[in-house]
Amino acid sequence: MTLRGTMAAPRQNMSYRDIKQVVLDRIQNRIWAPDSLLPSETDLAEEFSSTRTTVNRALRELAEEGFLERKRKAGTRVLNSPVRKAQFSIPLVRDEIAGTGAEYRYALVERSVAAAPAWLSARLDLPQGQEVLHVRCMHYADNAPFQYEVRWVIPSSIPEVLEADFSHSGPNDWLVQKVPFTNLELSFMATKADQSVAEFLDAPLGDPVFTAERITWLRGSPVTLAKLYFAPGYKLTTHL
Repeated sequence: MTLRGTMAAPRQNMSYRDIKQVVLDRIQNRIWAPDSLLPSETDLAEEFSSTRTTVNRALRELAEEGFLERKRKAGTRVLNSPVRKAQFSIPLVRDEIAGTGAEYRYALVERSVAAAPAWLSARLDLPQGQEVLHVRCMHYADNAPFQYEVRWVIPSSIPEVLEADFSHSGPNDWLVQKVPFTNLELSFMATKADQSVAEFLDAPLGDPVFTAERITWLRGSPVTLAKLYFAPGYKLTTHL
């Protein structure tokens, strides 16, 4: 059954953001109950003194955020259990540091091309002996260690990376600008600080260190695997 709202009539000439908020309010206040069918876009456009295009955008965003289900010829329905969908963009550590009010500084530790280690070949299904670009670099916040980055990039997927200069900015900056990704695997864990990690992050040897491992692919071909080690005291916060 299609339900109509019983709240006070919204003001006229509403933006898609305003319409989106009204619809969300009606869902959360159970005026439009779970599994109920919303009025048509034409009816909503008339109610809000708006256009179908504006209404469509508002409903589309609510569907993308997991509140509505939209099916062609079947209408728009309130989901029984809203599903929040996470959207991910690869962060730039320089922006993360700047967001804290600290001054960002980058330092290249090592850049080399060599045969992929056996564990990497197995992990990314690379031919034995395939050459990869290996980069180690440091990111500082007000000259204090913030992140130690260890990365392998696959030149067979992006040959131009061999010409890239990482002396003044890190490989992640270059990859975000140059290479889109179609698939991503992201893992978080605590790892024991080995000699290099302890030295660069000024952490006690063997202490647990917050670590992120990120792998990206482009149309089925591996692009990069990065291990990101964060200095003691790092805190990760996310919002859905």
